[in-house]
Amino acid sequence: MNSGSKYRNWKSFVLFSLVVLSFTDQVAGQSQDRSRTTMLQQQQMMTGGMGLTSIDGVPYYLIFLRPELSFGKIGLGLELNLRVGEDGKLRKEDWDETYDYFRIIRYLRYGSKREPFYARAGALDHARLGHGSIVYMYRNSPSYDTRRIGLELDADFGKLGFESIYSDFGASPLIGLRPYVRPLQYTDAAAIPILGRMEVGATYAADLHSNADMSNDVDTLGRTIRHNNGALVIVGLDVGFPLLSLDILNSTLYADYSKILGYGSGVAVGIDLNFSGLGVVNLAGRYERRFNGDQYLPSYFDPFYEKERFVPNNDPLAFTILQSKANTLRGTKSSEGSYGELWVSVLGTFNVIGAYYSPVGVRNAGVLHLELDTGDALPGIYLAGGYDKKNVGRVFKVDNNSLLYGQVGYFPYPFLLVSMLYEWTFVEDKDEFGIVRGYKTQERVEPRVGFVFYF
Repeated sequence: MNSGSKYRNWKSFVLFSLVVLSFTDQVAGQSQDRSRTTMLQQQQMMTGGMGLTSIDGVPYYLIFLRPELSFGKIGLGLELNLRVGEDGKLRKEDWDETYDYFRIIRYLRYGSKREPFYARAGALDHARLGHGSIVYMYRNSPSYDTRRIGLELDADFGKLGFESIYSDFGASPLIGLRPYVRPLQYTDAAAIPILGRMEVGATYAADLHSNADMSNDVDTLGRTIRHNNGALVIVGLDVGFPLLSLDILNSTLYADYSKILGYGSGVAVGIDLNFSGLGVVNLAGRYERRFNGDQYLPSYFDPFYEKERFVPNNDPLAFTILQSKANTLRGTKSSEGSYGELWVSVLGTFNVIGAYYSPVGVRNAGVLHLELDTGDALPGIYLAGGYDKKNVGRVFKVDNNSLLYGQVGYFPYPFLLVSMLYEWTFVEDKDEFGIVRGYKTQERVEPRVGFVFYF
């Protein structure tokens, strides 16, 4: 397809969008009188529409359908995307595996994290265990093309409970389990402030992938030796003391110890604070001081882990590996650092989350996480986005250490959304035999005209 036809396709869609906007602007005042707050509080939602997708510069026509169904604490999210090329055929990467058909189920959940019972099956976007020293903001699906079906399952029985994660039912998964107990709840000391609600937990997390612990070494003769120890296992212990347990204000002081088996260990000491402003403004913050030993990385299973686990050398004659997280681990020196996190929610709809880890005395090694979702706080406008970046040097330079998505939209009618989606993620790089040789960046741009119905 030549550049002229690409330009005409995009120009046609832009003109179509402008026609829709110009028509709906004439009657926008009528729809603005209806409160979207009432609509967004409905339990059922159906979104869909059409548009164009550009994936790595190749355009496709798009038809999408995304119902969000909720029945009390039960929620179901589906996602069907049909991308059609200029030849009239579906994009083959979307439907080249049996697993792709199961990925239509975006998620099935019950409850929410930190409730007495929580379960989510499907895509795991921000999975964590405990305070996050081992598993934090983990994503089991690096991109749309590599979406996986996993499971989070938590239960809190008051005196004891557990958190768990299983990343992929279709391959060797990352598994994690954190049982915890509040020991003094079994004694007469249960009513003692702070100590009575003390919580003690233990974490076991293991990546069972055959290349999880792949690394290089050099012998005395200067020859490169490749080590493959199979699964990589991390264990940890943690203790938490609830300093405040009020209806509108609670705070916990905690300490974590983590050990990467075969490598190093680290300690984190922190405090969190949660404020509920009578449903108007909610604030949550966390500050953590980290003490990392040699060959140790905090929050090892993070948003980038699926990409960083193992990147093989594409040279079939080479016996070395190009990159792996375990190999990075072997060369990591001891360090200290500070981690801070802040979440602000206004009226339960406008949400902003910011988090940053800064190692002391190490340049270009920070870790950044940002999220924004305006919900229905801005009448007629929809804004949402997320940004993760490691090895922070230039914060807003999108590169191999970045994950980014953003959507900007306008509701000319309560049921019609005109928007633009941008996503920067990673996709598996396979050879002609279907063998994964690593990950490459994928840039996706989607202008859309869609509908939103609440019922």
